[in-house]
Amino acid sequence: MIIVWIIAFALTITIHEAAHAWTSNQLGDPSARLAGRLSLNPLVHYDPVGSTLLIVTVILTSLGYLPFPFGWAKPVPIDPYNLKNPKKDSALVSLAGPLANLILASILSTVVRFFPGGIVFNFLYPVVLLNIALAVFNLIPIHPLDGGKILVGILPEHEARNLDLFLNRYGLILLFILIFPTFGGVSLLSAVIDPLITFLIHFLLPGASLI
Repeated sequence: MIIVWIIAFALTITIHEAAHAWTSNQLGDPSARLAGRLSLNPLVHYDPVGSTLLIVTVILTSLGYLPFPFGWAKPVPIDPYNLKNPKKDSALVSLAGPLANLILASILSTVVRFFPGGIVFNFLYPVVLLNIALAVFNLIPIHPLDGGKILVGILPEHEARNLDLFLNRYGLILLFILIFPTFGGVSLLSAVIDPLITFLIHFLLPGASLI
């Protein structure tokens, strides 16, 4: 099952990053394509630190030691000045990753419903869970996550500029505060996103329980 979880992780981050690259290319920025990131090869999206950390936490999650995995893939290069509407299009590029994960989770959950047990479920369920978890985590409106860029993209110009400056300066600090376990050994982040992940899993796969 650990091998299955690692394969699920590779598929999840590959879809996420390739969606960013494809969307930026469609909106006029060829940076990701020229860097070789418009690809479904997991190796081109591998970050030596973030992806290794994600593999380790995926394994710990599969063994029940962590509530959800944590880490990152190699960031997709984006030059907003190549985009037709830098503010709005940057938000669309950021949204593409989580959206691709949710679409993949929805498609695979439909397949799982036709094969509710056995090897198909054992392989696809981790993929569905990781895609949902990655999408929900990345939609948190804090830099460097996708949600921060999405929020900046939809706010009015003045508010967006001030928020972007604030999140660029303090985003990582805020994120670590949210991740760090507090009362009862549970992080604020886990307390917020775990119920949402559980809801989406039960919505897509009624009767399934989180591993």
